Amino acid sequence: MGNMSHAAAFFDLDRTLIRSSSAPVFARYIADAGITEHRDIPLANLFLKFYEEVGESRLAMVPAKLSVRTSKGWNVAAVEKAATAASQELLGDIQPFASGLFDKHRSAGLKLVMATTSPEAFVRPLAEALGFDDVICTKWKSVNGEYTGQIDGAFVWGTEKADAVAAWAQANDVRLDRSYAYSDSYYDSPMLDSVGHPVAVNPDPNLTITATIKSWPIRHLDKNEGVVKIAGREIQEWSRPFMRPEIVAPYANITFEGLDKIPTTGGAILVFNHRSYFDPTVMGLLAARAGRNIRGLGKKEVFDAPVIGKLMAAIGGVRVERASGSDEPLLKAAEAIAGGEAVMIAPEGTIPRGPAFFDPELKGRWGAAKLAAMTKAPVIPIGLWGTEKVWPRSSRLPRLVPVDRPNVSAVVGDPVALQYTSTEADTAAIMEALMDLLPEESRDKHTPTAEELARTYPPGYKGDPKAEAGRRPGTDT
Repeated sequence: MGNMSHAAAFFDLDRTLIRSSSAPVFARYIADAGITEHRDIPLANLFLKFYEEVGESRLAMVPAKLSVRTSKGWNVAAVEKAATAASQELLGDIQPFASGLFDKHRSAGLKLVMATTSPEAFVRPLAEALGFDDVICTKWKSVNGEYTGQIDGAFVWGTEKADAVAAWAQANDVRLDRSYAYSDSYYDSPMLDSVGHPVAVNPDPNLTITATIKSWPIRHLDKNEGVVKIAGREIQEWSRPFMRPEIVAPYANITFEGLDKIPTTGGAILVFNHRSYFDPTVMGLLAARAGRNIRGLGKKEVFDAPVIGKLMAAIGGVRVERASGSDEPLLKAAEAIAGGEAVMIAPEGTIPRGPAFFDPELKGRWGAAKLAAMTKAPVIPIGLWGTEKVWPRSSRLPRLVPVDRPNVSAVVGDPVALQYTSTEADTAAIMEALMDLLPEESRDKHTPTAEELARTYPPGYKGDPKAEAGRRPGTDT
């Protein structure tokens, strides 16, 4: 990208970096400081509700533009003090995945600039608290330490915001074709159009259409990158009412135990033992019961599939190329956890096959332990049993017969106690926790029949069954 010191990332504030409007927070602090008796401007609540539902509009900008009149006679220093206090509250409202984006741009040498219609008197303390380099915003006139109730220059909105960004870029030797811009509003399309890397964040309906036509990326900074929202909700959230065993899998008798052990909020690592292609379905049903959206780590072959791969990406799945040995999937998973997401991973990497499938001792790879050490997120073990009766590895499709339904169980355990000093020791602890959740029959040393062994191999398998017992967990070779 060339010399990135001459590029910038421009961020809108309301409905982009924070979920709603910052105006009511600033108004409350201004009133509490005794600067004004009014906590809002006339019709503000009505316009705020409209704004939260559909985003910006020319109508909603009328009271925003007129609000400067209420500032007449306000003490500049007092307003700055109140705005600084308000910024501390607003820091807690910054979208969870915004900080990672800030770090990414900073590490690439970009300047961070807040570009907002809101008055400088309010937002500069917040921008400084976030470590931004500058603010492009509406300014209020002041005389002798008091605001006059007039705007100083342009009302920075729509094309005026794009013009202000262009003027700032020229003054600061920044190339817009190398720069990024983030906004939720269709009325920021001129600003987005002016940069080389426009991103629609939590876009309003009109911006969604514009972004789709122009092939601009769409992001939601309350979710990790790639997650698709429809009408403000994730696919998993829309489908949750239908994610019930009797609807999704009427051909199996699925039971759940210990769902209350899954944290209702915050980052978490859900680990499960891998027995069948049916396991992700059971884990999805379990997550729906627990009211959590989950991000699964999956083999690249799944993500490369035409339909299922796009769905996996849309729900925030993390693509894993096991042969590469790259830590990139773990870094993406760690980013999701840092943003409060729950990540799902099978430490075995793939379904054991051959004699290994019947080994009472589960053997795992180090990914889950590494991820736990990176994030310190709780590792929640989930023991699965009976899934292979629904969809054995030897079959291309699950058993869909609704009679003689096989029993399938998913048991959630307490968080695994880890030391974070040895990935090998922590992996052993995770696998032991999983084994403890399985039924007594799993502990029996079982000599499989030829028919049982055959069900553990993929369709068309031509490998050496004798070599399977020594195969490293998580590999297909």
